[in-house]
Amino acid sequence: MKEKLTEIKKDGLEKIEKSQSMDELQEVRKELMGKKSGLSEILKSMSSLSVDEKKEIGMKTTEIREEFTKKIEEKEAEIISNKSVLSEPIDISLPGKKVSGGALHPITQMCYDLNEAFLSLGFEVYSEDDISSEKYAFDNLNFAKDHPARQSMDTFWLEGTEDKEGTERLCLRPHLTGGSVRKLLKDGAPARFVYPGRVYRNETTDARHERAFFQYEALIVDKDISFSSGMVMIKTILEKVFGREINVRMREGFFPFTEPGYEIDMECLVCGGKGCKVCNHNGWIEVMPGGVIHPNVLKAANLDPNVWTGFYINIGLDRLVMMRYGVDDVRLFHSGDLRFLKQFK
Repeated sequence: MKEKLTEIKKDGLEKIEKSQSMDELQEVRKELMGKKSGLSEILKSMSSLSVDEKKEIGMKTTEIREEFTKKIEEKEAEIISNKSVLSEPIDISLPGKKVSGGALHPITQMCYDLNEAFLSLGFEVYSEDDISSEKYAFDNLNFAKDHPARQSMDTFWLEGTEDKEGTERLCLRPHLTGGSVRKLLKDGAPARFVYPGRVYRNETTDARHERAFFQYEALIVDKDISFSSGMVMIKTILEKVFGREINVRMREGFFPFTEPGYEIDMECLVCGGKGCKVCNHNGWIEVMPGGVIHPNVLKAANLDPNVWTGFYINIGLDRLVMMRYGVDDVRLFHSGDLRFLKQFK
């Protein structure tokens, strides 16, 4: 068996040295150290040897394997260094390959467009972390203790904090609205700011819903904010984004952080108001809830509701992008499919 190992070593080193390309070298590597190699066969036949012989043959086999590995690596480096960029004929008359340029994701582009629109109206752009807490996501926003949104079926709670309360019970933010109180506590009123970002919901996905999606919230707080001011803001922003006047309607809606609250719909631009799967075949699609800020939220922000008032809008950024480009499935934006995303360059 020792003679066999000596023969395997000599033959293997010669084959490594004679290799002229990376492909040849890979074939030699497989032949010398693969499952069907001579070394593997030696190891499989050691069961009949004595303990001392097994130890000796095993060590010798390992030494040969290590030497093969070292020589193969040296040969790889030699082949690479000797290879010329002009080792193969080239046709210099062929046109070059065009470098593909990158582009912003359509949701990112929409976010930037909204930022510009709101900055032109005197707003500030604010941001916060993706991880929030029960205190900011629910308590400060007037959510009742038994509100279903607090349950794990709707909100992603961080493991290890489920039995805690307030600022110690952590979650992936289910909405952006908690950021409003955080900003007001920091800078006070009057205030006029927007805060875009991703939010997370434990829900079933479909053509209009995702578990992780983007919102874009705006808030005005001042001593004299009328309802009509909020409506003008909504229409102005939509006209700025789409380049034309957009039909809008408002329906009464309940949100714990507003009083009164509204569902704000725009005419579906995918079907032109005729009805499709995006708008649930009714010609309208909800793009933002909104309303007058609730007095309890103002109190949570250390503001006197008898002095201050405000108006919220919360834009469903993904849905707004669907309307801009006529896309009928929100999941496409998060699929990572370059065939889809390259359309928006």
